[in-house]
Amino acid sequence: MQSFKLRTYIFCCALCVCSWVSAQLSENARISLLTCTPGDEVYTRYGHTAIRVCDTTAQLDVVFNYGIFDFNTDFFYWKFVRGETWYELGITSTPRFDYEYQYYKRPVYEQELNLSSEQKEALWQALVTNYQPENRKYLYNFVFDNCATRPYQLIKNALGDSIHSDYIGYKGQTYRSFLRHYTGAHRWINAGINLLFGPKADQPMTDEQRLFLPEELMHYMAQATLSDGTRLVANDNGKDFIIPPTPWYATWELGLVLYFLCMLAISIYDRKRNKWSWGVDLVVAIPYIIILIIVTFLTFFSCHPLVGFGWRLLIIPCTHLCARLIYICR
Repeated sequence: MQSFKLRTYIFCCALCVCSWVSAQLSENARISLLTCTPGDEVYTRYGHTAIRVCDTTAQLDVVFNYGIFDFNTDFFYWKFVRGETWYELGITSTPRFDYEYQYYKRPVYEQELNLSSEQKEALWQALVTNYQPENRKYLYNFVFDNCATRPYQLIKNALGDSIHSDYIGYKGQTYRSFLRHYTGAHRWINAGINLLFGPKADQPMTDEQRLFLPEELMHYMAQATLSDGTRLVANDNGKDFIIPPTPWYATWELGLVLYFLCMLAISIYDRKRNKWSWGVDLVVAIPYIIILIIVTFLTFFSCHPLVGFGWRLLIIPCTHLCARLIYICR
């Protein structure tokens, strides 16, 4: 039933868009960048970006959203792991969009873009073209092609690559440090980032590479100017995301220290009784081997650009070996 309602809603939106294609925006039209704050679900931890087009003369007020995906897609999780998840551009009315985020208590910040009539029309036509059935789907890439990078590229193309921003932000940060900042207290996600991401995740990002994160894009646009010195954002109510700091007890480093002390205590106990606790090593080895298999698979068969072998994969066996040396070197 829900699937039928969704298809009906999308069909109605498509009919509306078809009726708008031939129409031009009026002088009263406004185009804004919407930035949504993070949610509690894993896939909402980094926020979201969308584009609002409002034209009171044409009785038009819609949101273009590049974050539409379907959990019911065949083999969804398998495709997601391999980096073959297809997202698509969706359209919804602004009141409906606002209601959803109000329901989940996620504030939405709006930045009205200071565009000429020609630039608004160019951006509008680009959005309409992107929504055509043959164009609306795209192969999602978490850091290089997502809900934030797509709106930025559309705006940049509409302005003829004339955007300049003095926003500094977290300059010199890497993909890994950025992502760990947003996952905060989610220690299992942080562990996954440390184990699954390879050396590419530790390379410093350029200014534009940082814009895959909605908050970074929001701040970047707030300080952006055009080639003639005009500020790109006319009205701005953007604020910093409130990201809970990582608790001291949820850090990766503390976990390693506790693991080392635990294994050290077992080694001392084994030495006193002169007997090796093979079961303990087996319990540690099995999940580690599983992790190695997963990383190997993703490295060779996944499209995820940041996944790969890194020195952090050696931390667990090295820590384990150091703690067990007290028995081995007796």
